[in-house]
Amino acid sequence: MTSTDVTKEAEDSGPGGYAAARLRLLTEGARSGPPRRAALAGLTDEWLSGLFAAAGPLRGVSLVAVGGYGRGELSPRSDLDLLLLHDGGDDKAVAALADRLWYPVWDLGLALDHSVRTPAEARRTAGEDLKVQLGLLDARHLAGDLGLTAGLRTAVLADWRNQAPKRLPELQELCAERAERQGELQYLLEPDLKEARGGLRDATALRAVAASWLADAPREGLAEARRRLLDVRDALHLATGRATDRLALQEQDQVAAEVGLLDADALLRQVYEAARVISYAGDVTWREVGRVLRSRSVRPRLRAMLGGGKQVAERSPLAEGVVEQDGEVVLARTARPDRDPVLPLRAAAAAAQAGLPLSLHAVRRLAATVRPLPAPWPAEAREQLVTLLGSGRPTVDVWEALEAEELITRLLPDWERVRCRPQRNAVHLWTVDRHLIETAVRASGFTRRVHRPDLLLVAALLHDIGKGWPGDHSVVGETIARDVAARIGFDRADVSVIATLVRHHLLLVETATRRDLDDPATVRAVAEAVGTEHTLELLHALTEADALATGPAAWSSWRASLVADLVKRVSAVLAGDPLEEPEAAAPTAEQERLAVEAFRTGGPVLALRAQTEPPADPESAADPRHAAVLERAADPEPLGVELLIAVPDQAGVLPAVAGVLAMHRLTVRTAELRSHPLPDGVEGSVLLLDWRVAAEYGSLPQATRLRADLVRALDGTLDIAGRLAERDAAYPRRRGVEPPPPRVTVAPAASRLATVIEVRAQDAPGLLFRLGRALEGAGVRVRSAHVSTLGANAVDAFYVTGRGGAPLPGEEAVSVARELEELLRA
Repeated sequence: MTSTDVTKEAEDSGPGGYAAARLRLLTEGARSGPPRRAALAGLTDEWLSGLFAAAGPLRGVSLVAVGGYGRGELSPRSDLDLLLLHDGGDDKAVAALADRLWYPVWDLGLALDHSVRTPAEARRTAGEDLKVQLGLLDARHLAGDLGLTAGLRTAVLADWRNQAPKRLPELQELCAERAERQGELQYLLEPDLKEARGGLRDATALRAVAASWLADAPREGLAEARRRLLDVRDALHLATGRATDRLALQEQDQVAAEVGLLDADALLRQVYEAARVISYAGDVTWREVGRVLRSRSVRPRLRAMLGGGKQVAERSPLAEGVVEQDGEVVLARTARPDRDPVLPLRAAAAAAQAGLPLSLHAVRRLAATVRPLPAPWPAEAREQLVTLLGSGRPTVDVWEALEAEELITRLLPDWERVRCRPQRNAVHLWTVDRHLIETAVRASGFTRRVHRPDLLLVAALLHDIGKGWPGDHSVVGETIARDVAARIGFDRADVSVIATLVRHHLLLVETATRRDLDDPATVRAVAEAVGTEHTLELLHALTEADALATGPAAWSSWRASLVADLVKRVSAVLAGDPLEEPEAAAPTAEQERLAVEAFRTGGPVLALRAQTEPPADPESAADPRHAAVLERAADPEPLGVELLIAVPDQAGVLPAVAGVLAMHRLTVRTAELRSHPLPDGVEGSVLLLDWRVAAEYGSLPQATRLRADLVRALDGTLDIAGRLAERDAAYPRRRGVEPPPPRVTVAPAASRLATVIEVRAQDAPGLLFRLGRALEGAGVRVRSAHVSTLGANAVDAFYVTGRGGAPLPGEEAVSVARELEELLRA
């Protein structure tokens, strides 16, 4: 059925015919995108015009579409934005006409945004409400008095242009406030296609700026970016059956299929690319608006001072072929991009160093005329790249300007695979490419603490470059980093260091948080992987920069202290100090007190407190573990409170403690379990647990209640599993997006003293209890445990032995890991 047939059916059949024709149009598989939006707008135009005509002749009245409907862009669940315009003649007749128009729309269940105004009222309301004025800029005549509509359009556009110096800053502030609330579309896992920065609202704002004649947005790619977002919104409306603009995770695969893409990742990447075009166009446009408004405010005074004449903008040299003009970095008149292949990097480095934006005209001229760099790069090009990366926060905007004109992928072809690539991990704030730049920005703050800042900055730029390929991104990235570093012009030794940093950029933090640092095998493995003290120094800085650039959940004072402790131990080994067999770590004064009390009473003893003040005991204050707690108290880190428990060494401690905490709705953020001998030669040992816990909601339970339940859990009179099952049945958790399957592995050669079993799974209440109970049931002893939570992901390492205290044989270790994985999958 053609669009003419659909329209004819709507005309012939009234509201019912319109509904059927609308449904047929939306379910046609052959039509989508702009043709369907235009056809839906045309169909709706005909229906509303018919309703208007059926109401009888009425002079001095017109029906006007505004907003998105005015632009002729109707998504399946879009509101109908309508204005009934009248000359103020017969108010009763106008009111009756409004009823005959609005009620059929409501009867069909369509969302309607409506108003009834005279031209003077419409202009007055627009002057008071910026959103109304923006909607009227897209006013389109539907029916009735065409002259009335045309007069309003002319007046509204004239008002907008006359008031632009006042209204455009107001519009810019509105866009900034919306971005603050909704975030940046190009980085969000569940973005709002309309309201987030770089979304459809911003695209509409750019149209309004252009209509002011004060400035204009870069047009290349803008219409296509807008079309892509509209197409995705159409598919989202059809997939959900709702008027929603939020692209939720559970709908992404269906929406991807609707728009003809392979999967949700391909969909997000296309959305991000479109949002990036709109965001960059907005940056350039608002910068131009500011420049024009400043020029207008200054020019009268300058003319008075200079006696008239045209003011010539001052140009200040920044680098060879690069100057500053009017708050932007532009190319010098003598610059020859066609003969100077280093010029893009030189201009970018100069802009970042000066904290200024790169002129759109300059970037486009460079993209159009510059010659490729030879391989390997000349030394100046490498130095300019390092300068750009080391310039701190201004690097981000300059890099985005180069990327907008595809200069980055011409300099670094491997960048294309990570550009706009989503990271489906709630810990990450950014796409892969932006994360790499953020890491370089963070690393720029550490350049004074390393001997080779250039290697640190380039490794920061490349550390996740392997995420664009299948397989372990660290392993793949090492190969890519070697190629890129050699192309950039580093010598063989430097290439090897950069490759090592990329290969092992996760080594320090993973080892520090998941391994026993008192085990010589742990320290020895890191020392062998790193190789030299200088490389360790660089890796330490890269580790911190990477974590800080990931998000707040990836770094804390606690993690920083563990990594620093590991680095200190590895540095000593690389310096030639002998690696001694571990001795039992000396307990703090408080731990010793708890251990003695636990031995004396034969039961658990615990202390639960928030570290808001320094510990009174000077020995505990000097202990590095307590120093980390103190630092956390100073920092606003959501790591909960400290829970210290001492229990006479016995079976079942881990599941008992974890189960009691789960019963009291305490989330375990970090946990360590170790066996300590009793002081003063007393035979026996006590298990010491140093955990960080936080209440899921409400306040923390009293320590006496926790201890009472722990006593019952250890003697078997408290049915933890049954209590947790009852609670889960009473309050079932809502099912969201299906998480990745759990994975349990045996870490090869991780320790000579124990077998290390590593668990990666979705965090959930009672998870640690289930794991501890399964380990007990497998007949193994947990020598120490290292538990950490990253966002919704739990990453736990258990050092286990057989009952005799020796590491598990290979087959038995694999069998235990398999049992744990099957338990978590159940």
